[in-house]
Amino acid sequence: MSDSENPVFLSPGDDPEMAAAGKRARQSFKYFWREMAWERRRIIPGLEMAGVKVSLFDPPDVRAANPGGLEVEHMWLLEVDFDGRHVEGTLINTPHSLKTYQEGQRVKIPGKQLCDWMYVCTGEVCGGFTVDLMRSRMGASERKQHDRAWGHDFGDVGIVQLVPPSYIGDDQAKKKGWLSRFSKRPQGKQDFAKVAATEHPMSVNMRESFQETLQENPELLEQTDDSGFTFLHQLALAGSLDGVDVCLINGANAEQPAANGMTPFDLAKCLAWKRVMARLQKA
Repeated sequence: MSDSENPVFLSPGDDPEMAAAGKRARQSFKYFWREMAWERRRIIPGLEMAGVKVSLFDPPDVRAANPGGLEVEHMWLLEVDFDGRHVEGTLINTPHSLKTYQEGQRVKIPGKQLCDWMYVCTGEVCGGFTVDLMRSRMGASERKQHDRAWGHDFGDVGIVQLVPPSYIGDDQAKKKGWLSRFSKRPQGKQDFAKVAATEHPMSVNMRESFQETLQENPELLEQTDDSGFTFLHQLALAGSLDGVDVCLINGANAEQPAANGMTPFDLAKCLAWKRVMARLQKA
């Protein structure tokens, strides 16, 4: 995707509000990864878009040879993967001045370089902390232009959702369709404590069938994916309390490290899935 299709908006490197927005994104990245983990299990894709914004910079020697270039550029990655330590994805922006990155490149970075995340599910935009801040600094017409460039309705300024409202039993914040111009009502801020206490719908819905599958095929507990993760590793990182519980009930090894050396508890801890951590400690 080119800059003309998805423009890059620049901001000062010492912007405290932008730094705070990035911090909130890192603290809540768990909900992005949870959604990505379940998207991989859907037969029919449910996400219209899912990406992370990261801070990229050239190595010191390259930077020294390019004194007029930007020190850091914030760009978006799609096709995101996460192993508990590193975020990986495909760069969709063309750098303005960085020399070691190019559009279409696979990029792998430590989690501390993540500065935003966003996914769109059934028309609902979730995440986008820095995007919301940038929109708050725009006039109404500029915001409309920004949203058209993205192709998504970001809703009211100052409202950032972690999950679609339906996940926590709330009504959709805004009605869709041409009648929405007459019936649109203000969005309310999402109850983040309620989000944290609510299991992902797919985790709840898959419990019974997952239990039956493991009872009939216990050997599946030992199988690993391409990253060297068992079901227990995958579900611990995704914050699935139901999935982790089913694995443990059926004899999964809670101490077994994944290929990257992280145990199920380590994986749950890295994203602060506290209820999953507590269950693993009881194993």
